[in-house]
Amino acid sequence: MTKPRKRSAAKAPLVMVVDDFAAARHMYGHFLTSSGYRVEEAQGGPEAIEKGLALRPDLILMDLAMPGMDGWEAIHRLKSHERTKHSLIVVVTGMAHAGGAKKAKAAGCDAYLLKPCLPETLLGVVRSLLGRRAGRK
Repeated sequence: MTKPRKRSAAKAPLVMVVDDFAAARHMYGHFLTSSGYRVEEAQGGPEAIEKGLALRPDLILMDLAMPGMDGWEAIHRLKSHERTKHSLIVVVTGMAHAGGAKKAKAAGCDAYLLKPCLPETLLGVVRSLLGRRAGRK
């Protein structure tokens, strides 16, 4: 693995990790922070929407199976709002089912990863998506 370039904290992209399991949020959050990204955590759909609208993250890692509001509903609401419709969304789920990646793409998501997902794999997807976006600016 290559060493991440040092970024000033103010300029580093903001990644929001949404998962109802604290261990998953902390693991991915720690790995992303140590790789130079700013990280915010949300433990479910309602908190993801609230924080997403307030912080406008560059990229959102979204679990699908969460109590209350599931990830699909949260994605729909985030993609429907002017403040968050341009945030990249990566589904990170343990729900392997036929057509999941296709459904995620149709919902406006940018990638679909199955758990367990190695942090290095997730980091590669995050870097690729944010790198492509930076190249378009």
